[in-house]
Amino acid sequence: MRYRRIFTIVVDSFGIGQDPEAERFKDAGANTFLHIYQSQQGLDVPTLYALGLGQLDHVDRTQTMGYACRLQEASNAKDTLTGHWEIMGLLTTQAPITFTEHGFPPELIHELEKQTGRKVIGNKAASGTAILDELGEEEIATGHMIVYTSADSVLQICGNEDTFGLDELYRCCEIARQITMKPEWRVGRVIARPYVGKKRGEFVRTANRRDYALQPPQDTVLDALKEDHYDVIGIGKIHDIFSGRGLTQTLHSESSVHGMEQTTSFLDIDFTGLCFTNLVDFDAKWGHRRNPAGYKNELETFDKKLKQFIEGMRNDDLLIVCADHGNDPTYSGTDHTRELVPCLMYSPDMKKSGVLPDGRSFADIGQTIAENFGIADRHWLGRSRLSELI
Repeated sequence: MRYRRIFTIVVDSFGIGQDPEAERFKDAGANTFLHIYQSQQGLDVPTLYALGLGQLDHVDRTQTMGYACRLQEASNAKDTLTGHWEIMGLLTTQAPITFTEHGFPPELIHELEKQTGRKVIGNKAASGTAILDELGEEEIATGHMIVYTSADSVLQICGNEDTFGLDELYRCCEIARQITMKPEWRVGRVIARPYVGKKRGEFVRTANRRDYALQPPQDTVLDALKEDHYDVIGIGKIHDIFSGRGLTQTLHSESSVHGMEQTTSFLDIDFTGLCFTNLVDFDAKWGHRRNPAGYKNELETFDKKLKQFIEGMRNDDLLIVCADHGNDPTYSGTDHTRELVPCLMYSPDMKKSGVLPDGRSFADIGQTIAENFGIADRHWLGRSRLSELI
């Protein structure tokens, strides 16, 4: 075992463009990092540049520590679920089903109404904030249930925390998850979207979101680590994305800043294994809402938190900063964008730094983790980069 603790931080949606499959996904020219940099007249992220981020897109030549490379997604997808699954070794050949154009079929809605005892309103693709302004007052007045989707493979249900109630919202989502296990309705995630407020213009979504994801179809690197009695800590959406599988401890995050603070707190905890963090605000708050200024500010805040994290690392710690897909906030529409992602790796014990060759799968990350902890390679994608980290 070379590293006793590995911290893998997923900056949700932080793509770096130029994916060979982009045109097939109708994402030609998308580049989350570069277009934020250009549209906002630069980015003040010295820690990420020191790790080699700017070298990957020829934006900033600064690199003083660690190794950087770009990874290509091998799966036939561009969403959070399959991106994280691939990071931990799994290939998804069939993209998750979406209902963006026409909403959910009448048969699904009828079954959901029957089993929950509530009438469905909405049933279309929409922005989460826009649909609250449109239907929030009606939901509060009638007790009806707002159901909507997006460009992702999701069924989302809104519930006002004061009038609908969190327990009832979660109950309805659990029913929706069971209904959508049918092959023709099998969305990647059912998402509970609680909110507060009493009238249009005042509605605010809360941190009590809950995702009900499909189970990974095979064991991941997380499962193997747990089986070999290593600690596997999930922070943020990791528990939801993997349906709790392969984890020994989980923490819910209220924001990306909170997620980084939780991750940093584990520097003072003696464990052996993996701390796996998802920072969702980049995607949910800024990418989907096509807000490059907000994305820039979130990145700059993250960079400061990352500096604090690195200052507290031990010599036998390894940091991996990566992403699960792109979501270019300057691009058309509101969907994720198919992009390469950065992979930045650093440990205080490294004697050199530099840019490594691109990888053909996000699963290079999982394979690196697996080799470090002596986990036998199973069916996983990717190749380990451990020998390159010198």
